[in-house]
Amino acid sequence: MRPGEIARRIIAVAAVLLSIAAAAQAGPPLICHPFEIGPAKSLPMVNWNNVSASGYDLKNLTRDTLAILDSNAPVLARMETLRRATIYARQDPQVAQNLLARLRDRAAKSDAAGRPDALAWFDAGYLVETYKQWLGRGGPNPATGLDGYGWVKKALGLRGPDAEMEFAAALITLSGPERDHREHARLAMAGAKNDPLLASNLASHFRNQTLAELLANSSEGELGK
Repeated sequence: MRPGEIARRIIAVAAVLLSIAAAAQAGPPLICHPFEIGPAKSLPMVNWNNVSASGYDLKNLTRDTLAILDSNAPVLARMETLRRATIYARQDPQVAQNLLARLRDRAAKSDAAGRPDALAWFDAGYLVETYKQWLGRGGPNPATGLDGYGWVKKALGLRGPDAEMEFAAALITLSGPERDHREHARLAMAGAKNDPLLASNLASHFRNQTLAELLANSSEGELGK
């Protein structure tokens, strides 16, 4: 099998594995599985089973979250920050509402200024989808009726190729649309070849099979049989 065909098979098989393995994880995929962010900064780590033990002051959540997002944080760090922010915000509906309102306003202002900000739209969209998975389990949800995935797609259109953002979109679409999910997963896998941290995050969805092992198996002909 030619190298190009092997690479295509790796991407296709990995996308399928991502769909199956991530769907099999317990709990909402945007909430229950922490993302590796390397040396990037985020909010204090929080145990979603015992948030009150963190001692974090919720009145600082919007300020602290925006400070991280406005520091040009990488996409993976944004995903983890918004994951932690959602877990914290679940304790107080007003805090949750305020955070979402600030992120929506931030994105809308970038459009009004004539400089649409891809990362601002990503942040707002990703928070909406995260809220839907965690805050949607009982009680009022400020994300109801909002199309967070649509905002993430808008961000991708503004930003251009971004494998980490494709990974986020793949997780959002685990329950559909299936065609969109597979395409986002394919593009995330393709970009992971040059992004070791993304590759590490993707590998965590392969039932303990690393990307290196997947590549080794394919080179031995297992994917071509």
